[in-house]
Amino acid sequence: MGVDQVLLATAGYDHTIRFWQAHSGVCMRTVQHPDSQVNAMEITPDRQLLSAAGYQHIRMYDIPSANPNPVINYDGVSKNVTAVGFQENGKWMFTGGEDKSVRIWDMRSRNLQCQRIYQVNAPVTSVVLHPNQAQLIVGDQSGAINMWDLKTDHNEQLIPETDAVIQSVAVDQEGKFMASVNNKGMCYVWRLTGGAREEKTIFYPQQRIPAHVKYGLKCLFSPDSSLLATTSADGTLKLWNTSDFTLFKTLSDPSKRWVWDCSFSEDSHYIITASSDSNGRLWNVDKAEIIREYTGHQKAIVCLAFKDVKS
Repeated sequence: MGVDQVLLATAGYDHTIRFWQAHSGVCMRTVQHPDSQVNAMEITPDRQLLSAAGYQHIRMYDIPSANPNPVINYDGVSKNVTAVGFQENGKWMFTGGEDKSVRIWDMRSRNLQCQRIYQVNAPVTSVVLHPNQAQLIVGDQSGAINMWDLKTDHNEQLIPETDAVIQSVAVDQEGKFMASVNNKGMCYVWRLTGGAREEKTIFYPQQRIPAHVKYGLKCLFSPDSSLLATTSADGTLKLWNTSDFTLFKTLSDPSKRWVWDCSFSEDSHYIITASSDSNGRLWNVDKAEIIREYTGHQKAIVCLAFKDVKS
């Protein structure tokens, strides 16, 4: 594995974005992000740009260069931008935010035109793109999960639990499962069928997991679709077998602080976490052991972006 091909960035409440050598834990570069905290980050598929979502804006930073300033700015969004991601070829970016909207931005021109806006009924907390590249799954503070079909503009809505905030949604890379985690620590899983070509995606309730005793914060499937990770304010990341949704491992943050975000390595054997104690951590999944710590932030790390190399 070429070390330069592994990209890791962390950010949060201290108004900095840090770029790391994932294998060594050495901070290679620190970028100031003075005008707000960073809520979410994602690396473009071509590994050239880091997108950082903040209050009323999205900033794009050039990864290969040492330029400390954003090379592209998306301004004019009201309130916090809470979610960001990319179409698989980098043609467009999607964002969601507390203005109750999801936006699609054309990445092929540098003046970043917003192509489409999709409104929901409450502030958006999480947005993911189905592997078919044609549906956006949107979680919001009202407890609704909205499925927006980009080809037909058709919308479906699920409300797994009333009076609960959807904190995070996830779809596995094979398009077989969708998961959500809420502010009560409950994780819901659906089995998916269809979704290929022009087929409609059908959602079947699969599992209700009382995953955490406190706030759920993030859910994420491993690249090989064998595990579902959930993180929480209870200071743990839990890994669930997707074969039967039994608990596989519990990774306990040494500080017992909130575990905000996580990202798997491409081989699904490692996972990186972001914690309120201002540290990032690289874990061995099978051994539930910490291999590396990423120290240097002054306040909580609430988001990370990680791009591994496919073996």
